[in-house]
Amino acid sequence: MRKKVIENIQGKIRLLNHIVIVTFVVFVLLFLIVRFLYYSWDFITNPSIVAMLSIIAFISIIGLYLSNKVSKQASNEIEDYSSKLDNMLNLTLDIREEKYGDILLEKILGHALAITDANAGSIMLLDKDRLVFKSVKGPESKKLLGVSISKTEGIAGWVVQKGEPLIVNDVKQDDRFNPEIDRLTGYNTKSILCAPLKLSTGVLGAIELLNKNSNSFTQKDAEVITYFADQATIAIDRANFYEDQKNFEIHLTDILLSAIDNSLKRRGHSRRVAKYSLLISHAMNMSESEKKRLYTACLFHDVGFLNIFRQEIKSRDDYKTHCQYAYEMLRPINFYADIVPIVLHHHERYDGEGYPSGLKGEDIPIESRIIAIAEAFDVMVDRGSYKYTGKMIDDTRESFLVRFNDAIEELKKNAGSQFDPQLVNIFINIVTPEHLN
Repeated sequence: MRKKVIENIQGKIRLLNHIVIVTFVVFVLLFLIVRFLYYSWDFITNPSIVAMLSIIAFISIIGLYLSNKVSKQASNEIEDYSSKLDNMLNLTLDIREEKYGDILLEKILGHALAITDANAGSIMLLDKDRLVFKSVKGPESKKLLGVSISKTEGIAGWVVQKGEPLIVNDVKQDDRFNPEIDRLTGYNTKSILCAPLKLSTGVLGAIELLNKNSNSFTQKDAEVITYFADQATIAIDRANFYEDQKNFEIHLTDILLSAIDNSLKRRGHSRRVAKYSLLISHAMNMSESEKKRLYTACLFHDVGFLNIFRQEIKSRDDYKTHCQYAYEMLRPINFYADIVPIVLHHHERYDGEGYPSGLKGEDIPIESRIIAIAEAFDVMVDRGSYKYTGKMIDDTRESFLVRFNDAIEELKKNAGSQFDPQLVNIFINIVTPEHLN
């Protein structure tokens, strides 16, 4: 699109230059003729003088008119292209910032409909040898979501196979058109503009736009939507990569949590610590990114125990090594790089008597201070907890309400020494016995 527009503008500028040159030549000739007339006035008849001056004036006016017209056209072309380019850049930024696939496809299709003034449309992505309707807008669009067709079928199939855009302004006269989709939805397709979604590695699918509201689809529509489709394909590929990463991270997290639970025989401890920690983060109005980091750190705060066989924990020093092990395990994994300091320091004490670094007060990451409170609370209310965490609540008491109240009192007692007193105050004011369920 950009290349053709620039070539069009350059052509008009070249024409403008030619007209300017011609106009200049005309004015030089005019000057020479006037000078000639000045010296030959007595020898030329009046009608001849009038005729020559009229011709010269006419040529000059035509030259000025054409020069002005072409310059305006070139200026309008440049302004129109600049406006479209700004709009396209904004749309490109909008879709490139979106990481979630379903939302991204909705945005892409919405922008494509607006750009071309189409009445309906769809985005189809390849799944092996099938084209699957992933996003659809228009009447009865819900009937098409998830429906698949052969990757060689219909106009979209042709576009995917050829890797080229296609305009069909009368689908009834085109053998490539597949009427089955219209029969399924009840929609009456009259015209189609279809563009491939392709990368250098191959075609991902196609974007298909139906029934332009004003007139027919034009070659300019095809150029614009092809450029936009190229940008959209990059965004789709990035979103797919992001979702693959997230899926990998989720599966890896589940595997490690199961291993931690089985190792410690304390199923659900990490998730409960995360639940209690998020209570504090909500009360502190932490940002979503901060909450996510805290939540992930809670899930992995005990991952170091995977490097410690349970029978080897014979002393408090044995127990302490799990923080350093966790640090060494998580540090090489890019997914978890931002939680490494939090996990490493979640057993520091507010008075500086903790481990592994003896950090004190606000030198301890705030997320680590939060986890310290949440973990201690869960240990004290959970009768199945391990014994090397400090003073334990009597686990012979049956009532979880009694254990809850005792745990709250223990947190209060150790506020300012083991725990951050402000965070303790926040936690005990929002946690309730119902949160133990």
